[in-house]
Amino acid sequence: MPKPRVVLGVGGGIAAYKVCEVLRRFTESGHDVQVVPTAAALRFVGAPTWEALSGHPVSTEVWDRVSEVPHVRLGQSADLVLVAPATADLLAKAAHGLADDLLTNTLLTARCPVVFAPAMHTEMWEHPATRENVATLRRRGAIVLDPAVGRLTGADSGPGRLPEPAEIFEAAVAVLRRGGSLPEDLLGLRVVISAGGTREPLDPVRFLGNRSSGLQGYALAAAAVARGAEVTVVAANVTLPDPAGAKVIRVGTALELRDAMRAAAVDAQVIVANAAVADFRPKNYAESKIKKSDEHSAPVVELVQNPHVLRELGRDRLAPGQTVVGFAAETGDERDSFLDLGRRKVAAYGVDLLVVNEVGADKVFGQQVTQGVIVGADGVETEVPLGSKRALADAVWDRVAQLRGSGVAEA
Repeated sequence: MPKPRVVLGVGGGIAAYKVCEVLRRFTESGHDVQVVPTAAALRFVGAPTWEALSGHPVSTEVWDRVSEVPHVRLGQSADLVLVAPATADLLAKAAHGLADDLLTNTLLTARCPVVFAPAMHTEMWEHPATRENVATLRRRGAIVLDPAVGRLTGADSGPGRLPEPAEIFEAAVAVLRRGGSLPEDLLGLRVVISAGGTREPLDPVRFLGNRSSGLQGYALAAAAVARGAEVTVVAANVTLPDPAGAKVIRVGTALELRDAMRAAAVDAQVIVANAAVADFRPKNYAESKIKKSDEHSAPVVELVQNPHVLRELGRDRLAPGQTVVGFAAETGDERDSFLDLGRRKVAAYGVDLLVVNEVGADKVFGQQVTQGVIVGADGVETEVPLGSKRALADAVWDRVAQLRGSGVAEA
């Protein structure tokens, strides 16, 4: 089976160095990548780097290897064109059909999906000209990712930061996996997602916690943003970069997460409870570090039960017509499989969908890959095979879109 062919266009921005990681992810996952930088891009990362990482020669000009007609052939033969960083200048040229180098010529000849990952200063991203250019490209079918919010060049900070390499790669692979597009079936939908794992403090330096990293919750957020949703993430102790295009609310404990989720849920049409929430917390908090008294005794920690956040959200439905999705991490026992245990929780929690994962020390938590079964209150079960967490996220949103039907974003 031939390798998927990707043209990786690199714009002339300081974020070009991050695109080396995007390229590495493509090549290591079996894609054939031709890098096409602009002349300005080579002032940030030189041609030898791109050639060594891609295994192909690099050119910026239509005059190199003229007999191969590269300005036409590259676009014609590609399965995907990804431009990162897509500067304000590149977006303007693409929107207006200008073609003064190999990359912009390739964009005009491409008949495959085209994805732009913008990066520029906030003022440039928010300028009406850039906004209009982005709208034009999206109207024509190009996929323009939202930039991240964060540190820019120098001391500046704000919207315009290049999305993280992993996020760009996963979005591009999702386009390939779905035959060339990202559905906008969540357009305008207000979504709240919990992510990460809560921590219940014992004293100023110790806590009861779990292994959740937030990877799955952030993958859900990135997928929802790409499909048009307005996303708020309630992140419990997550150290990952914020997903581009999403609002992030940071919490620590189960009680903090509960309050944040309930406050955000009032205006939300979809709730996804993905965070690993502690079942118990210490009854008493020690104001100073608990000391070791001797080698043969240990302090007794009395626990109290935390509220069941998912069950409350499923039961209360804080907005009319709300869809509630939960996650259940199960290990199975001597009598029941992890899936049997998960199935019972669908009705018990009052949710519309429950994603049941089999977990363990080396399963799901903190891993780049996952698998599970999406169990619906309607009796439909969708098995998601081992793959990326973004693939599972898209499978969840597919089911949400099916449940809500067309036009539900206006509800």
